[in-house]
Amino acid sequence: MALQISVTMHILLKKDDVKSSIGWIGLVWLAPVLGSIIYILFGINRIRRRALALRNKGPDIFTLTGKSQKEIEQEIPAPFLQLMRLGYKVHPQRFALGNRAKPYVNGDEAYPEMCKLIAQAKKEVLLQSYIFDNDKAGQMFIPALEQAVKNGAKVKVMVDGVGLNYSKPTIATALKKLKGVEFAVFLPSKSPVALPFLNLRNHRKMLIVDGEKAFFGGMNIAAGNLVKTNPKEPIIDVTFQVEGPVTDQMSRVFEEDWIFAGKKHFVPASFRAKGRPNGKMPARIIPDGPDSDFGKIEMMVLGALSCAQKSVKIVTPYFLPENNILTALEIAAMRGVDVEIILPSKSNIFGMDCAMRANFARLLTKGVKIYRTHPPFDHSKILLVDSAWLFFGSANWDVRSFKLNFECNLECVDKDLAAQVEKIIEHKKSIARGEKPEEHLHPSFWRKITDNAFKLLTPYY
Repeated sequence: MALQISVTMHILLKKDDVKSSIGWIGLVWLAPVLGSIIYILFGINRIRRRALALRNKGPDIFTLTGKSQKEIEQEIPAPFLQLMRLGYKVHPQRFALGNRAKPYVNGDEAYPEMCKLIAQAKKEVLLQSYIFDNDKAGQMFIPALEQAVKNGAKVKVMVDGVGLNYSKPTIATALKKLKGVEFAVFLPSKSPVALPFLNLRNHRKMLIVDGEKAFFGGMNIAAGNLVKTNPKEPIIDVTFQVEGPVTDQMSRVFEEDWIFAGKKHFVPASFRAKGRPNGKMPARIIPDGPDSDFGKIEMMVLGALSCAQKSVKIVTPYFLPENNILTALEIAAMRGVDVEIILPSKSNIFGMDCAMRANFARLLTKGVKIYRTHPPFDHSKILLVDSAWLFFGSANWDVRSFKLNFECNLECVDKDLAAQVEKIIEHKKSIARGEKPEEHLHPSFWRKITDNAFKLLTPYY
């Protein structure tokens, strides 16, 4: 009884979500010992405490742009000032000015350029990925990393503890053989001590070279992304090459993750670089994870949906947001905003298609348009608002990304980049099938049961 009361008090004090609290309390009282043990292992957020203890106290990244907030606001198009002001409240980091970015489709385009950039490194290579497979794609990076070391660059590679094990033997075997390459695993999954962290993954993907150029997005390093080589399970994806001072902010995220993974503090090369504006794009990085007080990326998504005036275009592989996001999408469509969601027709996760389909009827009847792209599986993650404001990175539109994973997105305003991205989105739409409301209004009894049953697993996909 004492154990049940103690655990229940902890739930009431620490859990904000009513449904989650009710579920945990019910489990604890229905199965006192087992329920309490499960909660202690999986229900307590130890990540936040550990992250705050290890957080680096380096130079103030907020002021590296060298301009005041008022000066920065003068370079942001007026329609997006309200969203920008919200963004400062969500994550108080100023926009870095003078950037540029270019989209790359699939590993066929991206990997050779990433490897070329690494091989040209003179000072530093910071490479972070959720999945870094030891396959045809992963092996492409080994010679480039070796060359960077020969050039005198300091090379650091970090892979998530869960994502590392997507291939056997893992890429760790190859990387540890490279003299001069420092390798780290974020929350190793095999250690019994790490058991409580199995459900918390570092989903971020970024490559920063010499503190000047970067690749940033949601693309993993895996052979499936080399679509032109006809892999067994091809994956379509988009990543971005980014140049300019915003790489400072990316480096800070990598640095904190590096220390979190048990490695020593270092000063990224980007902090020492001066006078590097390459373009006109204002941009900033928004990191998010269970070490934050609230979902920053989810909050920015809600803000963007509220501020949209003409169009909202969403590309995501997994679409399982909670009711607040679904309602915001419906309200945007009912306001007259053209809301389009592009999803794969067949997921790579069992049950995901059914779970996503459970929300289609309510969205379609409110005017939201849903398109399903034919195979290969599309892993792209893009939010484009009013053909100017872009939000891209590692986060999917699901509870795992919004609340459990360590994620990282880039926010920017750039009509030229938006036009390039819009062209990619329009191509996806041209080969996709539009969902019709009548197909989902009166599902069969068994389909409704199946869809809603899989939807219950939303936080665990």
